[in-house]
Parts: sequence; structure tokens; C-alpha cells
Amino acid sequence: MAARAEESDQVVPPMPERNPAALRRAIAEHAPLLLPDFDAHWKRAIADTYDLRPVPAFVARWWVEYAIARDPKLDDHLRDLELRASECTDAAEAKALLEEASRIRHRALRMEPGE
Repeated sequence: MAARAEESDQVVPPMPERNPAALRRAIAEHAPLLLPDFDAHWKRAIADTYDLRPVPAFVARWWVEYAIARDPKLDDHLRDLELRASECTDAAEAKALLEEASRIRHRALRMEPGE
């Protein structure tokens, strides 16, 4: 997802409550370019199926996307890691770059509301 908070924002907004409605409001306010994909995913995975079982996985995925998109410096760093890995000809270096990107995403997943 290549959407993020405005670069002019000095302060990284806090993480919302960990539920779909709060997460959607935060995305709409601080990372609006994510909103069309968020809504389309919700419609496809939850609303159209009337199946609530995917909600935890849905929230986890978008929690990470928002955590990264709300922080322009982190977003830029992650994209740089992924780009460098995609262009790298050294397998060990590419692996190290992707492992760092993975650590960033895992840290984002562990964030708590208000952080």
C-alpha cells in the first residue's frame, strides 16, 4: 500500500482502538489514500460474505498498513528496504533487507492503541 500521512505532519498520530470502525476512522483522517483499498477489502472479505471469521485477520492486516502509513519516515524506510531488496543481486543482502522489512511489520503489528 503506497499511502501515508501528509509529510507536513510533525507528529505521528496515535494508533486507534483495535477494531474495524476505529481503524477506518484513523485511516480516513491520517492516511486517506488507504481508504479505497480498506473499504474494498472489507466489502469483499466481510460485508459481501456475511462471514465475521476473517475480521481478526482483516484488522491485523490493516493495523500494520496504517501503523506504517501514518509515519512518513517509517513508510519511506520500509519502501526503501523493499526496493533495495528487489534490485539486489546478492541473495544474502536481499535476505537481510527483507528480514529488516519483516521486523518493521511485526513491530507494527504488536503496537497498542494509543502508541
